[in-house]
Amino acid sequence: MNITQFLADRSKLMRASEIRELLKWVTENVISFGGGMPDPSSFPVKEIIEVTRDVLSIKADKALQYGTTGGVTELREEIVRFMGKEGIRVDGPENVIITVGSQEALDIIGRLFINPGDYVITESPTYLAALQAFRIYGPRIIGIPMDNYGIRVDILEDTIKKVIDDGGKPKFIYVIPTGQNPTGITMSMERRKSLLDIASRYDLLVIEDDPYGYIYFGDEEPPARLKAMDSEGRVIYLSTFSKIAAPGLRLGWVAASSEVIRWFELAKQSIDLHTSTLNQYIAAELLRRGVIERNIPRIKEIYRSKRDLMLQALSEHMPEGVTWTRPSAGMFIWLTTPEKIDTGEMLNVAIKKYGVAYVPGKSFYPNEDRHNDMRLNFTYPTPQQIFEGIKRLALAIKEYLSQ
Repeated sequence: MNITQFLADRSKLMRASEIRELLKWVTENVISFGGGMPDPSSFPVKEIIEVTRDVLSIKADKALQYGTTGGVTELREEIVRFMGKEGIRVDGPENVIITVGSQEALDIIGRLFINPGDYVITESPTYLAALQAFRIYGPRIIGIPMDNYGIRVDILEDTIKKVIDDGGKPKFIYVIPTGQNPTGITMSMERRKSLLDIASRYDLLVIEDDPYGYIYFGDEEPPARLKAMDSEGRVIYLSTFSKIAAPGLRLGWVAASSEVIRWFELAKQSIDLHTSTLNQYIAAELLRRGVIERNIPRIKEIYRSKRDLMLQALSEHMPEGVTWTRPSAGMFIWLTTPEKIDTGEMLNVAIKKYGVAYVPGKSFYPNEDRHNDMRLNFTYPTPQQIFEGIKRLALAIKEYLSQ
């Protein structure tokens, strides 16, 4: 039977994630910089075991039962307190909804705000899975270039003006201000202020995706979150427990005005009713007992050390003409090769001949208009794999440059 005859038109907008596809055929003999996985040694395993046992011993009747769509009140209250320590202040738990990771939140944003043909603005490059989540709703996605200070706000404003002059209006600006995925760049404070000013003047929503802000390991003080600077309620803030506890919990949250949260609840009801109640009670207890806050400095130190190892390996082995970012947060280094290299084309050789994998950069661009970048993950590989993998990657690049 030909199943395609039954598929909805929107299914044509679905694409396989290059990252997920890559993970399928990376073998034990290949050093992979391709995934976006945390270092397993950063998981507070002992504490999660203890908390899980206590939750099931004391609150099994609630933790194993259906829950409300918005989320367990205890967890929402703990998140309000947790965000408050970072300067993000909301009125109460009614301003927070718990999601199945922040990925579900991205899909709900598409459901709620995007009509076919709407303009959506992102950084360029940007998070691949956000592009996937938005594309199924048929928007026109405009990517704004970045530099070492984040999104180019001058180009952003010129682009918004052009869209308006052509009779349109962007729905929202999606950004990852701290430790941006895939580049690792952290947006400067000046750019953050300008971004909010532009959003206010042109009456736009801002989606702040913040998976890495809590594990900032830069030498300078981290800039304030956009949500902490938001005086107009136009910032919708997304974050996750995947980077500060463990991704297997599949817990994220959204903080926004109570009106926005009500719309999120309506959308989520038809998707999955509610997020795992058991996992929510576990996360609430991890926050209440201070497990997550005590573990964050350890995560930062692990990631700072691994970042430094990869930066050292890159400086020792990469040929002239190859450049890369120096992240102050997040999990990734963005590497740019000379124009003559197509990193998508080179991947097959890198894996089969040199035993090293990465994610080609093309899919991170809304228009897929660049071909010579790649994303490297430094958090999951071991220190030995980082050094050996970068050495192998440099050989692959040198081979292509010599052709």
